[in-house]
Amino acid sequence: MNSLKRQWNPFIIAWVLGLIFYFLEYAVRSTPSIMIPELSKLFSASVNDVSTIIGAYYITYSVTSLAAGLSFDKLGAKYPLLTGSVILGLGCILFIISDYTPAYIGRLLQGMGSAMAFPACVYLAARAFAPNKLATAIGVTQCLGMLGGSAGQFIAAPVINNVMSITAFWITLGVMSFIISLLILYFIPVENKTAEAALPTQKLLTPYKIVFSNPQSYMSGIISGLLFAPTTIFAMTWGIAFFQEDRHLDYSTATLACALVPLGWAIGCPLLGWIADKTYYRRPVIIGGGIVMILSFLQLLYLPDLVSPYASTLLLGIASGAAMIPYSIIKESNPDNVKGTATGIINFLTFGVTSLLGPVFAHFFGSTLYNVSDNEGHFRSAGLFWVGCIAIAIVTAFIIKETGKKVSRD
Repeated sequence: MNSLKRQWNPFIIAWVLGLIFYFLEYAVRSTPSIMIPELSKLFSASVNDVSTIIGAYYITYSVTSLAAGLSFDKLGAKYPLLTGSVILGLGCILFIISDYTPAYIGRLLQGMGSAMAFPACVYLAARAFAPNKLATAIGVTQCLGMLGGSAGQFIAAPVINNVMSITAFWITLGVMSFIISLLILYFIPVENKTAEAALPTQKLLTPYKIVFSNPQSYMSGIISGLLFAPTTIFAMTWGIAFFQEDRHLDYSTATLACALVPLGWAIGCPLLGWIADKTYYRRPVIIGGGIVMILSFLQLLYLPDLVSPYASTLLLGIASGAAMIPYSIIKESNPDNVKGTATGIINFLTFGVTSLLGPVFAHFFGSTLYNVSDNEGHFRSAGLFWVGCIAIAIVTAFIIKETGKKVSRD
């Protein structure tokens, strides 16, 4: 192993380990969507209570993202990423205790630990790759994450039904997270950031002041959050139930249709990131992706027989890869010495939007899912909610400043 560490760029090795952790945390994020009725029985809770537990992930994810970004700028990647993987493992173990309160706490811990994964990958990618490859590297990072999200729905369903119990499944996820923490401990190098870490509190908070005083940062977070929420809240939380109840699809068809959304992300994130890097334009790619998302939703809502739901959700996922391009914009809009903080802040803003929209969607559409007379009308109303969110993201993309040309000059 020592020879392996000498032969390879340590930041590339670290980035790969970050990708593996990101893959796992996305599986943890998406898996509960396939087992809502089972979790309801396990926790002795209503479907709405289960959705509250599942949504708790995004509360700690968004808040911890703030600390995550600063921790990478001040401490490097090793110890924050190690801490995140251990906390994620503990959250997985605690999640399967048959009671509402420990399950809720476990989900909060999952979100807290997972918040370290993506900022770590972006932080390490910025050190492992050239600036003109950054959007592509971020796209590849999100690609691996969404493959984990797809696996959490598509692969986990038959595993739980045929191979192991829900309890054993979550214990396995926890053990895998602990194994990753050991690999992080061994392979990721310690960076010399002692002087920066010892700065006074006022200086320590300076990166937050720099990023939060930049209007580009807020617009980046709004765009990313509004493009991201339809996949996170609809496809990866409520989608299976909506397809089963409102569209009367069988469980396998509904599961595959929703699993193809994160699989589409796995295609769209690196593809759209590559286009943004090659053209040196960020805004047109975001706007184009948003328009395709709206068209995909409208076809799914009003012309469902035109193509199979698989094609509709896959295209939706591919187009929603545009949600990652604001991560490049916020880094390009802020100084180099606060890139980690900028990534943490956009994660906070993105999932802050998700945390706000999740309860709203659950209140108006999720809570009425099992007691409506007009199922088709209910499905369309829920879909139009997300069409409106995407439209707001497109309008904001017209306002945000273009940063791609800045990269072309560097």
